[in-house]
Amino acid sequence: MRRPVLTSLLIAAAAVIAFAIFTDRRADLREAAIEALYPPTGEMVQVNGRTVHVIVRGAGPDLVLIHGAGSNARDIALALADRLEERYRVFIPDRPGHGWTERAQEFEGAFNNRAESPAEQAALLSAAVQQLGAENPIVAGHSFGGGVAMAWALDEPHAATVIISGVTLPWPGDVNVTYRLLGSKLGSAIVAPLASAFVTTAYAQNAANSTFTPQKAPDTYYANAGIPLAVRTNSLRASNQQVNTLRPFIVEQSKRYAEITTPVEIVHGTSDVTVYASIHAEPLENTLEDVHFTPLRGLGHMPHHVVPDDVTAAIDRAASRAGLR
Repeated sequence: MRRPVLTSLLIAAAAVIAFAIFTDRRADLREAAIEALYPPTGEMVQVNGRTVHVIVRGAGPDLVLIHGAGSNARDIALALADRLEERYRVFIPDRPGHGWTERAQEFEGAFNNRAESPAEQAALLSAAVQQLGAENPIVAGHSFGGGVAMAWALDEPHAATVIISGVTLPWPGDVNVTYRLLGSKLGSAIVAPLASAFVTTAYAQNAANSTFTPQKAPDTYYANAGIPLAVRTNSLRASNQQVNTLRPFIVEQSKRYAEITTPVEIVHGTSDVTVYASIHAEPLENTLEDVHFTPLRGLGHMPHHVVPDDVTAAIDRAASRAGLR
């Protein structure tokens, strides 16, 4: 009886190992194809031994644009760079683990469930853009990038802050179960490479496009914004770990928001069901000293794509209030 059981176990173990090798190989090939389609388009800067990718466009007062979760610099560049580069020098970095920016070694690895705080991300990106010549910039952040922008406003050189549908205050309850799964140690080790290898393009595209609700994403958004870069194993790990660990960091940094005395502009869709204005933008307006809030009636989570003129107007107001225009 023992020999058949042992044989069955060995066969099962061999099958699991073979499937793991096949999954890794499939993920590697898929990721190589994605990276060939979406190579770096900006400067590669070294900060404490880590590569940070930053798109730099235009001339004028310095402006940093920070993208959200599951995205990269191409997304926010696609929406805003052409509109802003004639009157600002625009710096658009990839956040750690996204696009072409590396993570610190302590956050890498299959069974990791830790992630960079908004403050750590702000410090990294601030050092990168300073190497490229940025001085006292306006800092604008979308979604998760809004939390990074607020951390920047607390601790890094800046002239003004613009929050675009940003995660800025603690929210009730847990994040989505997908974030909790992929952000866990087991999910990071097992589910992330499986998703990278086997998730269909249609599924990933629908997930990305759903962030526009109740508006409709442009048909070319998924491809033109480089969202396939987010399907790579390491990017899946980074994005989900960062979202899964975000709330405690937001709790702590929000206690310091009264320290911010530089101008803050907030733009947020009233129909945003990804990051609710009633939880973030509206109470944030009552927390800050020098703030202007523009509610975007009926808009969802992607105003920089849907109503870019409203977003650029907020950036221009921030520049004027900071004495840069």
